[in-house]
Amino acid sequence: MKIALIGYGKMGHAIEEIALSRGHEIVCRIDKDNQEDFDSPQFKSADVAIEFTAPTVALGNYRRAFAAGVPVVSGTTGWLEHLPEVKAACEAGQTFFYASNFSLGVNIFFAVNKYLAGIMNHFPQYSVSLEEIHHVHKLDHPSGTAITLAEDIIAQLDSKHSWTENLPAPADAIPVVARREGEVPGTHTITYDSEVDTIRITHEAKSRKGFALGAVIAAEFTVGKKGFLTMQDLFSFLK
Repeated sequence: MKIALIGYGKMGHAIEEIALSRGHEIVCRIDKDNQEDFDSPQFKSADVAIEFTAPTVALGNYRRAFAAGVPVVSGTTGWLEHLPEVKAACEAGQTFFYASNFSLGVNIFFAVNKYLAGIMNHFPQYSVSLEEIHHVHKLDHPSGTAITLAEDIIAQLDSKHSWTENLPAPADAIPVVARREGEVPGTHTITYDSEVDTIRITHEAKSRKGFALGAVIAAEFTVGKKGFLTMQDLFSFLK
């Protein structure tokens, strides 16, 4: 598989290492200093582009990849107000795979979170809160993963209708605390607290390799497909 990398920072390098180890070829590497390479024959030859950049430039990257006819796998978060435009492009024939987190472990954690929230809906004496910690270079907060976790809880709990970073939180909102510390790859903790005990589940990433592996597996899955794809599509395929 021929892969173009959009964003060649720490995640881009980690993805490159995983992709090469799985027998793939990196045909183009685009970063902020060589944007003209979107128009290069090398980029246009890619079977898929993997994009990890920043919220402010993500949509422009998608547009340029679509213009070149290259499918996109993206793990950039913080741009979802533009999601309708991307989905419209997919309806017009483009291919886009999006995940707020490509870690296979995190996606297992998503499933555990939904299951636990379904149980906790029967026990309103527990209050729920969410905390996430990421490295100081992450610009958006809360993380896309934290938002996904919060929205999945809201879908299960009759007593919650929103999430908020503003504390104290209203009774019908889930309080979300986002911390930025050092080089932490990503930690997410959901806590249910009552007068008699506390239930806590946590996913702690040890390195970027888990995200990189998931992104490459998603790229392998995306090649040859059309439309808007997610980790749910990938997991359904893996069953």
